[in-house]
Amino acid sequence: MRITTVLFDLDGTLLPMDQDEFTKGYFKLLAAKLAPHGYEPKQLIDAIWAGTAAMVKNDGVQFNEAVFWAEFSQIFGEKVFEEKPLFDAFYAGEFQNAKSCCGFNPEAAETVARIKEMGYRVALATNPIFPAVATESRIRWAGLSPSDFEWYTAYENSRYCKPNPAYYQDILQKLQCKADECLMVGNDVTEDMIAHTLGMQTFLLTDCLINKDQKDISAYPHGSFRQLLDFLAANHVQNPLC
Repeated sequence: MRITTVLFDLDGTLLPMDQDEFTKGYFKLLAAKLAPHGYEPKQLIDAIWAGTAAMVKNDGVQFNEAVFWAEFSQIFGEKVFEEKPLFDAFYAGEFQNAKSCCGFNPEAAETVARIKEMGYRVALATNPIFPAVATESRIRWAGLSPSDFEWYTAYENSRYCKPNPAYYQDILQKLQCKADECLMVGNDVTEDMIAHTLGMQTFLLTDCLINKDQKDISAYPHGSFRQLLDFLAANHVQNPLC
């Protein structure tokens, strides 16, 4: 089956970053925003991690947003639902300063544009642990626009997380696309290459490689944005869309 659709990861793929550095910077900004409202920084960060873990374990019954806030409220109480606008304001405001914790590669936007010119559908398969406003911001930091993607995942519209294969199955259903028509492009061997188990083709972008289990990456096509374009060109059929 020929490829018709390319799915991109965001953090570490289209948006260069050191995951630990970004997380530390993000948490520092969030703690500074919420400390005056009674959220003790360490307890806040622990609660964010607990909510994230709950989303990763989501069984699909609820959207990730509901799962996160249910877990978060177990730590801080029901007041969090009334104070959710504080978090919304953070992501629209102070969160923008986390851009300084990220890199920038103009080849990211150039590659997405070139792939669309070749006739492929393009969607963003970023782990949906952030609200849409934060995802849209990170898309822009990468030099792209949310409108560049046919679909992008956020915690409001997703019921699973990476590395659960059901996350990718959910995207296939949204796009009404078959697994063997898709190419998943990402930098994390565990979270992104798992799409291969559904029958998707995969490409491992190695600029900000994450390989926690030290797996043999020779099992996957891999390399830079230029090598990704070469890979697609070698498999390209003119006007691939059905």
